Amino acid sequence: MNYFQALVLGFLQGAGEFLPISSSAHLVIGPYFFNWNYQGLQYDVMLHLGTLLAIVAYFWKDWIKIISAGFTRTKEKEGRFLWYVLLATVPGALAGYFLEEKAETVFREPQVIAGSLIFFSLFIFLADRLARNRKGLEELNLTEVLLIGLAQSLAIVPGASRSGMTIMMALFLGYRRQSAARFSFLLATPLIVGAALLEVPKIALSEINGPFIVGFLSSALFGFLSIRFLLSFLKTRSLVPFISYRLGLALLILLKYFR
Repeated sequence: MNYFQALVLGFLQGAGEFLPISSSAHLVIGPYFFNWNYQGLQYDVMLHLGTLLAIVAYFWKDWIKIISAGFTRTKEKEGRFLWYVLLATVPGALAGYFLEEKAETVFREPQVIAGSLIFFSLFIFLADRLARNRKGLEELNLTEVLLIGLAQSLAIVPGASRSGMTIMMALFLGYRRQSAARFSFLLATPLIVGAALLEVPKIALSEINGPFIVGFLSSALFGFLSIRFLLSFLKTRSLVPFISYRLGLALLILLKYFR
């Protein structure tokens, strides 16, 4: 892998993790379109660590408050938020554990990714059109947290999009677009931390070279910019541009696959 490929893959992960367009799909389809060799699971883990750095850099003040309240104000809504985030992570963690083999084989087929992009776009569109945009995160309850967590577990299929699924479910539940996106970003933190704890020890020190570091930094930079962009964008705009992009990408995949 050269530095240009590392930069591109970092961009695809950083933007795709937080925009509702599926980073996992882009990490598969990018090399597929450019005729690059698959970068490997360890490299994907390093790219995810870059997005973890982006989340921590953007939300570090929020996380300090959330963790502090979680241990000192357990009977108040603010104190429950930490445990809500952790609880919502459980379905995604279980999906990753039990479906890891399929995620690395069957789910990575281009036609499956294209179908996933199209299929889940329909639900994101419905959620966006039906959104009541009236609830804030202070109104979260246990049932809603579990539903959002179950939606997040669908992201095991490349093309679904972790952020897309969690934002979609939050919109169906009546939350404002910006609040839905914010909760989606916070949910990513424990999930990526858990994956990192499992996979980082498998990375050999000899594999950490220049392109590894460039990919990590690129993912962190573009992830940070994507978080800031989407939170600002959803103040006044809908998810339609992202849905259009997903459908266009699916069409390109199918044209290349069946030509």
